[in-house]
Amino acid sequence: MDLPIKLRHLPGRIVTGAFILNAGLNKRHADEGTVAQLHGMATGTYPFLGKVPPPLFVKLLSTAEITLGAALLLPLIPTAPAATGLAAFSAGLVGLYLRTPGMRQDGSVSPTPQGLVLAKDVWMLGIALGLLADVLTSNDRR
Repeated sequence: MDLPIKLRHLPGRIVTGAFILNAGLNKRHADEGTVAQLHGMATGTYPFLGKVPPPLFVKLLSTAEITLGAALLLPLIPTAPAATGLAAFSAGLVGLYLRTPGMRQDGSVSPTPQGLVLAKDVWMLGIALGLLADVLTSNDRR
């Protein structure tokens, strides 16, 4: 059976997929405080999200994380769409890091202690870009 992915894509897909799937499952039954915190941080960076009620926002976020995590973990999903989803998701998280006050040291991209939890998301963007570069430069486009 010929899978639509390459063996060399598995490590990046597995680590990011498991991480994101777990995050989505943990948000599925978030308490009111967590819902408010997640929505507040997101709307501070992406104001258009203020139109979405906080519980709905977290439910949609959880569903998106579960879907993306599963897509990365399932070898039947080709790498190109899975990596594109990962790139979009992780770029949003990096944007959250770069645009949220107090996450970075003044005049620098270096994180503050509070920003470290978001700064680490850059590894997911790097994995996504690496997977996409491999797919785009490969002869068989898997």
